[in-house]
Amino acid sequence: MKTAIDGLYKAFESRVRLGIMSALVVNDTLDFNALKEFLGVTDGNLASHIKALEKEQFIGVNKSFVGRKPNTQYFITADGKTAFDRHLKALEQLIKSQSK
Repeated sequence: MKTAIDGLYKAFESRVRLGIMSALVVNDTLDFNALKEFLGVTDGNLASHIKALEKEQFIGVNKSFVGRKPNTQYFITADGKTAFDRHLKALEQLIKSQSK
């Protein structure tokens, strides 16, 4: 049986990227440390995955200072939300097609 996997986005294949998108779809913004703690990853690992999602324009960034400390907030873009919704729907379809 051949199964179509159209609609799956390569950008979301990593568990870390999937986690970033999942966290941002239900939160307006999250800072770097909150994402790092939620996902249980290192600074470097998180930074590389964030960079990949930014490159695809699926997430955006707001940089500011809280007192003298830099604060970086991430948010999901409209394109990111659309792509993530399509990805989840494609996964659902894939699962449903296998349960027949």
